Amino acid sequence: MHTHPNARWTPLGRERLVRRHIDERVPLAELADQAGISFRTAYKWLARFRSGGPAALVDRRSVRRTQRRTLDPEQLQEATALRHERCTMRRIAKALAAPLSTTGRWLKSMGLGRLKNLQPKEAVRRYQWAQPGDMIHVDTKQLARFERVGHRITGDRRLGCSPGAGYEKAHVAVDDATRLAYVEVLPDEQQATTVGFLVRAVSWFNSQGIACRRVLSDNGSAYRSKQWRQACSALGLKVKRTRAYRPQTNGKAERYGLRPTASTSRPCRPNGPTPCRSSAQRSARGGSPAICRSITAEGVTWPSAAALLFSSSNGCGSLNDLVRKHI
Repeated sequence: MHTHPNARWTPLGRERLVRRHIDERVPLAELADQAGISFRTAYKWLARFRSGGPAALVDRRSVRRTQRRTLDPEQLQEATALRHERCTMRRIAKALAAPLSTTGRWLKSMGLGRLKNLQPKEAVRRYQWAQPGDMIHVDTKQLARFERVGHRITGDRRLGCSPGAGYEKAHVAVDDATRLAYVEVLPDEQQATTVGFLVRAVSWFNSQGIACRRVLSDNGSAYRSKQWRQACSALGLKVKRTRAYRPQTNGKAERYGLRPTASTSRPCRPNGPTPCRSSAQRSARGGSPAICRSITAEGVTWPSAAALLFSSSNGCGSLNDLVRKHI
């Protein structure tokens, strides 16, 4: 703050107040009351005068007394080079003879805080098998049971809780070429349950004219079991599994399972399906795949999925177009 030297209660006025207290023995509280300031402020000026004389009564800077350390340009260049050699923060700080916190702060500001940032992101690789049945994606999703309509429909979180209701498992099988899906809501995802779902899914795909040849799953215990391999061998399926920590490979089934359903997540539209009042009612709707119900409601019959895939008489051009309109 810049003020002229003769202004009231600038360093000159502060010194006059302090000297009256020291020389004339006027109580500091009385001087503070006359000046219209607090006793604490007057005592602060007195303490500064005793420690540094009149020069200490000048306004001080409002910045911090201690500043955060920095790295000079040469140190920054060396730190960047060492980081690109995948050196740890501690090793770089030791080489620069700088604090670890300072080194980490500057590397983080340059986007080098994590080693994974040193290499470019892997490009998204998309694939699709040419023929229906070449690859069947399977996955499960955990669904919470509920005994009453949830807050997403009622709008009141206090009325939508179902403590202790447990969970159900939605088993999904999606054909890679046509995106045709078969879904069942089952009590668990144990080996016998998963194998039974696979048998019914393959049977349903066969009834639609799709001959299944491969099945792709994640590395869940049920999919790695001997019972699963024996069932795939009996059905003539080649077993495929995704790489560990790589769910994108099975993304068609993963994304299908993550889509919210109108009966469980979103408020019902005027012409949409009626929301389920409980998880038991939701499971009762799972007698046939939802994709088939929605297409059948539009008046489309399913004599043969394979025939629809290569036919344009339905006005959609292909089964891909038809199915995508209803997923």
